[in-house]
Amino acid sequence: MTPRDNGRIDAARARQEADRPSSPLVLFGPDRPLKLDSGATLDRWQVAYQTYGTLNADRSNAVLVCHALTGDQHVANVHPLTGKNGWWSRMVGPGKPVDTDRYFVICPNVIGGCMGTTGPASTNPDTGQPYGLDLPLVTIPDMVRAQAILLDHLGIATALAVVGGSMGGMQVLQWAAAYPERVFAAIPIACGARHSSQNIAFHEVGRQAVMADPEWAKGRYLAEGRSPRKGLAVARMAAHITYMSDKSLHAKFGRQLQDRDAPTFGFDADFQIESYLRHQGVTFVERFDANSYLYVTRAMDYFDLAAPHGGRLSEVFRGSKTRFCIVSFTSDWLFPTEDSKVVTRALIASGGNVSFVEIDTDGGHDAFLLDEPELFATVDGFLRAAAHARGIA
Repeated sequence: MTPRDNGRIDAARARQEADRPSSPLVLFGPDRPLKLDSGATLDRWQVAYQTYGTLNADRSNAVLVCHALTGDQHVANVHPLTGKNGWWSRMVGPGKPVDTDRYFVICPNVIGGCMGTTGPASTNPDTGQPYGLDLPLVTIPDMVRAQAILLDHLGIATALAVVGGSMGGMQVLQWAAAYPERVFAAIPIACGARHSSQNIAFHEVGRQAVMADPEWAKGRYLAEGRSPRKGLAVARMAAHITYMSDKSLHAKFGRQLQDRDAPTFGFDADFQIESYLRHQGVTFVERFDANSYLYVTRAMDYFDLAAPHGGRLSEVFRGSKTRFCIVSFTSDWLFPTEDSKVVTRALIASGGNVSFVEIDTDGGHDAFLLDEPELFATVDGFLRAAAHARGIA
């Protein structure tokens, strides 16, 4: 079966991925409940994940990759729905910075996601219907707890490294805060210790776009055979603007017209940037669940690493032996460099082992997904040094 039919993703196949994914899957029962920050507990839940490379004899070479908001577990393999290469195939693979000839790489789909880990599109075992909004809200710490249980299941006590960008970077920071003894090295990229008011505002615009779509049906669209495609597409379009920089938008599109010599004096996509954003919206709704978008953006909004420590970020990492390499990008206005510097200063104040790299690029927030040689060299060098320090050949 091909993942696409006449250029469109098979909706039934996409729905299937929510429960029976094209990935290794672990189901947990009442003996391994997942306790959530909301106070709710999932007694029956599952995690879908991908692995690459080989786990060594003493289980010391595991690298956990945490995905961003619209990512999933398919970090370096062909995606089963889109037929495209994995979202971080530039970074992860044989001979690449996260070298699968050296490291055993694990990438799980997050709780709240839609590619096989329990999320709002998953079947509620109590009703036989999709959860929809009946799924309790989840947080970044909930995502990390689920990943920790998965690593327990895989017999991995301590990861050589945890790495990720954007929301993935938030998970990296949460891992280092909640399980410092289980994280030898941490690489949080293009992220911060909490979500800013501006970022929350952008997410709220996206959520309102989804919920304003009549096809959203108060979150019950899957049970009713409907789909809020237009609302989710608009949410994706608005968010995608924040992932790029003004320079990158100008360099790629400028004010060039799309397949025409003059404006139409109407509301068609006259400009190339308009056509590009519409394409981003249309392709996104074919692979991502609208309710998952609500849940995962909300998880990012709630993230505040220092809140449990009275707002004192340095206390979060007090006594931690984890080695950190923090990376930011000069043109990232979603998570500007100052956000990374705040974490770096907190680590220094707590006596932590930290390196900080700011990479000069026009790539914007999405630079961590692009061809950035300095990023590749940084990750490669830091992981090799961590492996050497841990005695991995």
